[in-house]
Amino acid sequence: VQLLESGGGLVHPGGSLTLSCEAPAHVWGITSMGWYRQAPGKQRGLVAVVGNDGKTRYADSVKGRFSLLRDSIARNTVHLQMDALEPEDTAIYYCSANWDGMTYWGKGTLVTVSS
Repeated sequence: VQLLESGGGLVHPGGSLTLSCEAPAHVWGITSMGWYRQAPGKQRGLVAVVGNDGKTRYADSVKGRFSLLRDSIARNTVHLQMDALEPEDTAIYYCSANWDGMTYWGKGTLVTVSS
């Protein structure tokens, strides 16, 4: 089972990027889906996650700058809109999804914020 991630890259401070994550179309009953990140020398931590109740949790460091949205057409796809990016946002971003009592991870996509 693979989660397909896209959208990483290099961006200047203050810029924007959108990350997308797609779970397999045949999967039903995803209970939560979102993004985590791991910066060099740090542990992996929550960025944003949405539950099947529609409620979204954000890390304090990204509140007001990042938005996690479900795709309006593809039910197993989420998009992480990242605005006002800071050098501290530089990390490998991992998509994560839960269904059938299991947690699945993407391979990760690198986001670099640098001038």
